Amino acid sequence: MKKIALLVSLCLAAAVAQAQQVGAVDTAFQWIGPDHKIVVEAYDDPKVEGVTCYVSRAKTGGISGGLGLAEDKAEASIACRQVGPISIPQPLKVQEEVFNERLSVLFKKLRIVRMVDKKRNTLVYMTYSDKLVDGSPQNAVTAVAVDRATVIPVR
Repeated sequence: MKKIALLVSLCLAAAVAQAQQVGAVDTAFQWIGPDHKIVVEAYDDPKVEGVTCYVSRAKTGGISGGLGLAEDKAEASIACRQVGPISIPQPLKVQEEVFNERLSVLFKKLRIVRMVDKKRNTLVYMTYSDKLVDGSPQNAVTAVAVDRATVIPVR
């Protein structure tokens, strides 16, 4: 039974969209631990083939950052682009969280939400961060227009 539970959890973990780091630049030198930096990560939309979102965000360095205990800043920028033929095998929700990434040990996450603009046949992506007690109103938005020949299926 334990082996089956482990197998199921590994399959679920593999299905979750993972960020792939494209690059990073240092912003502040730290004597001990990694430097503060801005990272650029790529996320392939798990339900829309041919769309990738690029997110840039601050990553805290130093001792706490190196240990994974630092709280990263809430600011982020996003640009989603068509990187191949767009294919949508299953109907999409009108609004759905497609990615999230932990920004602190507890309670703070960077989130990316996909919204379908049916009138314009466009996929709109927004990034923001939230926290258990108080989130940040800072956000960024981008859109990917889908060719009119490809109707976005919505459920």
